[in-house]
Amino acid sequence: MSVTIRPYSKRGKKGWEVDVVLKLPNGDVIRERVKSPVTSKSGTKFWAEQRSLELLRNGAQEAQQKPVPTLKEFEERFMSFADANNKPSSVEAKRVALKNHLMPYFGSTTLDCIGPAETEAFKSKLLKSGLVPKTVNNIVTVLRKALNLAVEWGELKHAPRIRQLNIVESTIEFVTFEEEARFLAAVPAEWHAMIFTALKSGLRVGELLALKWADIDLEAGRINVRRNLWRNIEGSPKGGRSREVPLGDDAIGVLKKHRHLRGPYVFCQVDGKRLSHRQVSRVVQRVCTKAGIAKSLTWHDLRHSYASHLVMRGVTLKAVQELLGHATLDMTLKYAHLSPDVKRDAVKMLDRAAASKLGDILETGVRT
Repeated sequence: MSVTIRPYSKRGKKGWEVDVVLKLPNGDVIRERVKSPVTSKSGTKFWAEQRSLELLRNGAQEAQQKPVPTLKEFEERFMSFADANNKPSSVEAKRVALKNHLMPYFGSTTLDCIGPAETEAFKSKLLKSGLVPKTVNNIVTVLRKALNLAVEWGELKHAPRIRQLNIVESTIEFVTFEEEARFLAAVPAEWHAMIFTALKSGLRVGELLALKWADIDLEAGRINVRRNLWRNIEGSPKGGRSREVPLGDDAIGVLKKHRHLRGPYVFCQVDGKRLSHRQVSRVVQRVCTKAGIAKSLTWHDLRHSYASHLVMRGVTLKAVQELLGHATLDMTLKYAHLSPDVKRDAVKMLDRAAASKLGDILETGVRT
């Protein structure tokens, strides 16, 4: 028997999580991982001991009586959990993965029959159908989360390990310093403020579409990114956290000139109504064509441009991570190769430190 108690924190709510693993006399293994109903650690320990004894007494009988659901039977509960805990975009991604891929393949399979061999065969089928490794990983991640949730809720004894496919990072497309002036000169007047702000702030297109004047402090020179637009639904930014992005003088000047009284949205239609993704989808590509830039750039590539320019100007990856709103530094590391002097400068710091130490030693020797 194994009982583990660990701190639990989710969406601001803190407590204790209990992880009980029991091996029954008949060889069956029961695992239950739940949030403790008791708030104190000592109380949780006592509750976990009592729960372990209860599982030990009733576990074998419960295991025999309770059938394992199929993925189809578990789908509704999984999606209800997703609706309550995920952003709309994440919920939709899970729904599409289930409908188009997971249900046709695993729908009638009981959860305990989905193991490593079955998931490997599934990944192989997806690859042969023409899907790229990144998409395959996204699909099997939905499966992994469903199986883990089934374990947490006692529907499954344990979840199989599902390996991710190796992904070769694609080349980052961005507007180079040499192309920037030509690119901006080709921007139509009605899109200039929005494109310039994207290029100088790194905001996602959904964040630009949901941006309101109340989010901008032109005197202090900053944008408070509080919202994101996805399928005409305004929600929190990606990652669920707002962030502050400072503005340079040029961006402040462009936004001051763009200031209008048509409504709360910074970038909007003539009547003040919010723009949609469809209305702006091909704007950046048309600018590239007009500027004679042989790239098919998108709004997201302007975000890449912002990050790339910062790194090439010597800004630390940690600062770029915070400006972009990346949840982890790993997401920002794809820009590291654009700063070739970083490693060399880091090594030079050792020379400076050694020289400084040597100078101190020599100076001490002279004094003595």
